[in-house]
Order: sequence, then C-alpha cells, then structure tokens
Amino acid sequence: MKQEYLAEPFRIKMVEPLVLTTREERERLLQEAGYNLFLLPSEAVYIDLLTDSGTAAMSDNQWAGMMLGDEAYAGSRNFHHLQSAVKEVMGFEYVLPTHQGRAAENILFTTLVQNQKEQYILNNMHFDTTKAHVQHKGAKPVDLVRDIAFDPVARDPFKGNMDTEKLEGFIQEKGVEKIPLVMLTITCNSGGGQPVSLANIKAVSAICKKYGIPFFIDACRFAENAYFIQQREEGYAGKSVSEIAKEIFSYADGCTMSAKKDGLANIGGFLALNDEELYRQVQVWGVLFEGFPTYGGMAGRDMEVVARGLREVCREDYLRYRIGQVQYLGAKLLEAGIPIIEPVGGHAVYLDAKRFLPHLPQDQFPGQALAVALYLEGGIRGVEIGTVLAGRDPETGEHDYPNLEMVRLAIPRRVYTHRHMDAVVAAVKNVYQKREQVKGLRFTYEPPVLRHFTARFEPLG
Repeated sequence: MKQEYLAEPFRIKMVEPLVLTTREERERLLQEAGYNLFLLPSEAVYIDLLTDSGTAAMSDNQWAGMMLGDEAYAGSRNFHHLQSAVKEVMGFEYVLPTHQGRAAENILFTTLVQNQKEQYILNNMHFDTTKAHVQHKGAKPVDLVRDIAFDPVARDPFKGNMDTEKLEGFIQEKGVEKIPLVMLTITCNSGGGQPVSLANIKAVSAICKKYGIPFFIDACRFAENAYFIQQREEGYAGKSVSEIAKEIFSYADGCTMSAKKDGLANIGGFLALNDEELYRQVQVWGVLFEGFPTYGGMAGRDMEVVARGLREVCREDYLRYRIGQVQYLGAKLLEAGIPIIEPVGGHAVYLDAKRFLPHLPQDQFPGQALAVALYLEGGIRGVEIGTVLAGRDPETGEHDYPNLEMVRLAIPRRVYTHRHMDAVVAAVKNVYQKREQVKGLRFTYEPPVLRHFTARFEPLG
C-alpha cells in the first residue's frame, strides 16, 4: 500500500474524554499554579504535550501482560522476562531494574563518580535530570555536541552528534583520570530531539576504548534514533530497526533507560551492562536506593509491560506512524511560518522561543512565557526547554543561559490523532499573530535544584 494511505497501525478501543476550559478558567488556573504548567491539574489541560515520558497508551499485549504479574520480592519471573527482552533487543547481559530512568542515572553516577576535586561527565547534551545527578555527585557536566546543533534552521540529518575532535581534545587536556565515563543521549532531547548517527556512535566508542573510559548510552528513545538511522544514514536503508538497535548498543559498555519513553510503559527503567564486576558494584547501590535486584522499584506487572514494550517499539509500522505524526505537526507549523527547530526531531516539535518572541531577553524566560501563552490560548500544555530548565551555574550563581531557548511539544505515544495536531497548530498560530503582547516572567519562588518542576512565576509589567 502506498505510504500516503497508511493510517495509525492500531485501533482505538478505549477513550478518555477531553474538556476545553474557558479562557477565564485558564487565567485563574495559571495564577493558582504560579504560571508553572507542571503545577496545573491534568484535567484542566485540553491537549497535553508536556512530556512523552510515562504518557503512552499501552497495547492489548501489554495490558494482558499485567495479568501475569509475579509480585515476588525476589526471583520474579517477570524480571527474567525483562532480562531476556533486554538481551534480545539491546544485547546486554546484566539488567538492574529501577523505577525510572533518573534512578538508573543515580546508581551509575554513584558507582563511577568519585569524590575527587575535579571530575567531568561528557555528553553530547545533558538533559535536566542527568545534569542534576552529575552535579549532585560533585562532578561537572560538559556538553560536546557539534556547533551545528545550535543553528535552529540548519537541516543536518544528525544534529545530535557529539563533536569527536572536542571529545578527544577534552580528554587530552583534562586527563583520563578526571573523566569517569562518557555518555551519548539518543535522541538528543536538549537539542531538539535530534538523532545521533551510527558513525558517530562508533567513533565516540572508539575514542573511549582508546583511553579506557567507560561509554554509556542514555537509551530512552533508542528505537526512534534507530529509525532515523535507517531513514537517513547511508548503508542502513536495508537493515531493520532491530538490527540497527543491536548494533548501536554493541559499541557501548552499558545504558541507562527510562522505559517510560521507548519502553512504551507508564513507569519503569533499568541500568544495563555487560561487565559482571561493574554489575556487582551497581547492585549494591540498587539495593540501597531501589530494592532487591530482581524488582528494583518496579512491580512484576510493570516489568512485564516493559519487556513487551521493548519488543513492540521496534516494529517499523509503529515507528513510521510515530515519527510521521511528529513530522506532520512540524510541517504544519512550518507552513504557517512558525519558527521551530529544524529538522523536526523524533518525539517532539520544538518552538524556537528566541525567534518567536524576539522582544523578550533570556532573563525574562521567553520559553516559559511562550508555554504559558499557548496554554492560555488553547489549553495546550508544552514545556520550556531553556533558561528555566538550565538552572544556575553552581559556581557563579548566574543563570546558565543555553544557546537554544525552546518550548517542547512532546507527543505521547499512541494517544492523539492528527486532528489533535491540527488543533495545536491553530493555537500556536493564534499566539504567533499576537506574539508582541506576550510578557516576560520573573521568579516568585525558585528551588535550588531542578527548578523548572516546582518554581513559581509572575508576569512582568
């Protein structure tokens, strides 16, 4: 069948009613929430694009798996199903379940980052929780993505790639002993959901092996990244997504995984690796932070859901629909003249707040202001990926101004139709037409860590 006739590769058998509040109600709700969209009640959101994490619709196969939950404290059969799925899809021998991805980060960094005066974790671009965990352990997060990632209109197919010259130069400058591990985030969330090429993954791996530095992948959107490789990278058009995923992980020593993304689950994650001695070390912290190694913060039924989701997410009809829906939203916004990060990435469309609201300086949080304006206009909840999320420099106390100031419209998996995307486009167009009326924001409450989750604001002027 021709691609233009392909519909969603599933049927919708259960629905949840959506209610569009009035503008007056949304004004009141924003005031009560301190203009922080995280603090809104979900029933007051019309179309929720805050995150693609834990918001997927599960399949009939996953729901059936929940009935097989073995809620044993130790030795759950669902753990063995999860372990088998990770081995099949990713190739890793050892799996430590966690309640979500940031718990895996916490365990990994606690194990590998020593309390020395100066240590660095290198990444293409750290996302918020990864950055916070690195800093919490006393190390410094360093982003080494290629410079082209900061050009919002450059249509490079792999803008998430790490700059390998910068990587090797940094290792030589600082010394191997100061770099406990190197990570790659696929796809690159902080850079607009941009994929990383297999050539880049292989090159980063080779540099890490050359210097004896452990190499880990933040794998939460691994299948989407593998699909982009299949579609965009020379030599991979004839390979399946499953084959590409297996090759990706063959170059890594391990991965952290939030199964709330490409595990198609509502909760759960894991740390996976091949080194038995390192596995024994991370087990110690896993027991302390999460629970026994065969459940690690998850119920048996949830491990079963993740095991089945890891296999489902590699289905190419699903990925064609998934990436296609994101592309559809991005294309409609570009047709309307809306400034977005190009090319459109995997799990979300990112509005370019700097070009959308050029009258607002970064210390007035244009990304947050735009997200607030979009909710006020149409009940659409996105999330700021900009100065608020970036936080402050721990040494100077100044805002850590990022190169990109964005609003992420993250699309939950198997939840919304293309008609919902049309409603999003209409709301964004309306905000853009009166963009000069959007006012900046200032803090009324600012927490010291991961401030974007619980901060409160008020409009300027």
